[in-house]
Amino acid sequence: MVRIVIVGGGIGGLTVALALRRFGFETEVYEQAPALLDIGAAIALWPNATRVLERLDPGETIRAHAGEMREIRWLDRRGFLINRVRISNAVALHRADLQSTLLHALPAELIKLGHSLVGYDMRGGKVVVRFANGAEIEADFLIGADGIHSHVRSQLLGHDEPIYRGYTVWRGISGEVPAGISPATAIEVHGRGQRFGIGPVGGGRIGWWAAANRPEPASSHERQIEDGQHELLRLFSDWYPPVVELIEATLPQLILTTSAFDREPSPKWGDKRVTLLGDAIHPTTPNLGQGGCLAIEDAFVLARSFHEYGPTEEALRKYEGCRYSRTAAITRYSRYYGRMGQWQNPVSVGFKRSLLALAPESILQRVMQIVFDYDATTTPI
Repeated sequence: MVRIVIVGGGIGGLTVALALRRFGFETEVYEQAPALLDIGAAIALWPNATRVLERLDPGETIRAHAGEMREIRWLDRRGFLINRVRISNAVALHRADLQSTLLHALPAELIKLGHSLVGYDMRGGKVVVRFANGAEIEADFLIGADGIHSHVRSQLLGHDEPIYRGYTVWRGISGEVPAGISPATAIEVHGRGQRFGIGPVGGGRIGWWAAANRPEPASSHERQIEDGQHELLRLFSDWYPPVVELIEATLPQLILTTSAFDREPSPKWGDKRVTLLGDAIHPTTPNLGQGGCLAIEDAFVLARSFHEYGPTEEALRKYEGCRYSRTAAITRYSRYYGRMGQWQNPVSVGFKRSLLALAPESILQRVMQIVFDYDATTTPI
């Protein structure tokens, strides 16, 4: 029996475990945390991710917990409409709901908690994976899905730090829906050097995110900072009223703070019987909501590659070659969109508004198709 070890129990790690099992391969997931706890933020699943999850069966369960998004609107800081575009097959939900759904789709005994990776070695055609608790696992393949600070990546590619892109990001979920918020709508509010995003996440809740320019990074780790609410209320005090209401309605201790980081694309994703997936290899700024979606795409393409080429090193290299151009492009698009979104020069902000306002819906949809139309279930490998 082929033994596949996945390091990291996040969205990417759980999805690749599920996808590989659907194609008949046995997997084990090793997660450093002692428990997979609820994370108080939303995740958007755009069409490129939902079509994968529908193939893996959890799609209907996910939709039952999610908020549907049928339109995207751009507003200015006073709430005036700049433009809008219709979309389909897109949802958003509490990240904990997605994680729980994926967990329940896997046998419980396959999830090994409290295993923090120390390193790995190649021995006689096997990968020996070592953990801080003393466990040593011999596997046929190792998949590093352990996030932006991946230990698998560090051993494979060296210790390169993520690149800070100049702004801090806050995220939260409110149980109160402000008056005037349209249902089934994702909203992005633009100001000078600041943005605020709003969207339904199911269960009568609203997910939101905020971004503001800052010369020094707060952290590349997600953190709960109780005074974050005070800073947000100061930054957005005179904005569109639902923005202020959402910040006030969110428990301060549940507001997550991080900074916008990514990395330059690396053409090397793996070596021998080791490969990487998701943020471990292509961390992406949050501007297009594609971080989790790309990890879900990775997972299915990797599983398809094992199915088509067998459990071989060739299968890993085919997967990596298939995914490099796509993930590099989306990382770049997200960075550019964020850079434009965070403009604060009045002339630049006015130009951005005019550009958004004058774009016909057909053009906006065509641009989105570059991201949304990718199909990991059929793309050639």
